[in-house]
Amino acid sequence: MRDRRRSRRRPAAMLAVVGLVFAVAGCGSGSDSAGTGDPNTLEVWTRSNPDSAATYDRVFAAFTKKTGIKIDYQPVINFDQQLQARASTKDLPDVMINDTALMGSYQSQGLLKAIDPDSIAGHDQISAKSWSSTVGLDGKHYGIPYSRQAQTLMIRKDWLKKLGLKAPTTWQEMLDVAKAFATRDPDGDGKKDTYGIVAPGSAQNGYAAWWGAGFLWQGGAQIIEPDGKGGYRPTMDSAAAVRTVTWMKDNLFCGVKGVLQPGAVTAVTGTATNFQDGNAGMYMTGPYNITTFDATPGKDKYEVVPAPAGPAGSVVLADGENVYFGAKTGKTRQEQALAAFLISPEGQKIAMTSVDGHQPVVRIPTNSTLDAAEVRDDPRWSVVQKAYETASEQFPNAPDFAPIKQDTADSLNALFTYCGSDVRSGLKELNETLAGDLKDQDLLK
Repeated sequence: MRDRRRSRRRPAAMLAVVGLVFAVAGCGSGSDSAGTGDPNTLEVWTRSNPDSAATYDRVFAAFTKKTGIKIDYQPVINFDQQLQARASTKDLPDVMINDTALMGSYQSQGLLKAIDPDSIAGHDQISAKSWSSTVGLDGKHYGIPYSRQAQTLMIRKDWLKKLGLKAPTTWQEMLDVAKAFATRDPDGDGKKDTYGIVAPGSAQNGYAAWWGAGFLWQGGAQIIEPDGKGGYRPTMDSAAAVRTVTWMKDNLFCGVKGVLQPGAVTAVTGTATNFQDGNAGMYMTGPYNITTFDATPGKDKYEVVPAPAGPAGSVVLADGENVYFGAKTGKTRQEQALAAFLISPEGQKIAMTSVDGHQPVVRIPTNSTLDAAEVRDDPRWSVVQKAYETASEQFPNAPDFAPIKQDTADSLNALFTYCGSDVRSGLKELNETLAGDLKDQDLLK
């Protein structure tokens, strides 16, 4: 297991060296010679498809109109691949907007500039919880919170009504509803062609860990935890983890046929479209899907409710996006001005609204003066905002969590794929692998 893990990590280690080389080179006076040389133009990257890029276009147009600072905007789908290429040429974008979970990876590679929150106008309108997710291992901030979100349960309310059921509030109730959706013909077509829960359970890109994180926390388990000495320790061999993963395997993946959609162990979010397709009744997912699901299956057919509680509560995965400054100098004033606009009420409102059906890019505003439900005139968003504020947890993002998430997903996926697997021994092996991941980052004390 360890040899396979080390082989897979080698390209990331090489990129880290490239990034560190850039960090040193980027401190020189010529760091702005590549890319856009105009001191009043910022090159900005986001990880976006054309739909969300159209919303960013509106945001950046408003910023330029307000400040006169121009934006060379690049929506990038293969963000990390392209970022690696740019790092190798010692020429990073001025500003990047990307996932909070990537901060530790980027910072460890030397790709980010440290940020003093006091230097960003409006910083005091962002909550301490959001700011805490931008702190690196050295105690410095490396991002500005831009958007946050938390998972909730999307559920077919028309199916619940037809079967005389209520939205579940516990794991057992959720399992009972899932079985009913799978066996009692909720769509009324006389066929057994419906499923209970959508699960993107593939190991690819860490999906099994991403989707399963809420269940782990609701069961009282953690993947890794601080050791109180400046490092971390793996905890996936705990009794709570064994109980939780066993429950998931026995009841979801290996239980009554149809509780999960077919092919759940190979599904990623792009292929797990059963809720949207109208043949699955529940999906624990992020609020970015609200716009999609309002079109199909239709706003009148489903509702957004809090996650059902496990033995340790109803904590769900929270994530979002940060604004990052590339590790180069010369445009600090312009970068700070853009960040201040992005977190301002004006900037956040533009990013939270949909025009011509385009996807909003701010879900839960990081500006604490705004209410998501009020801005959107949609009470469903209050469920999402409350979940983030009171019942959510993020992956630790000061370490490089990418290898930890991937190894966790590999192990969970293997256990869920083979119903005769031994959960206890599988998680013990995972814990040893996670210890290696932490040791590689000098975080296992």
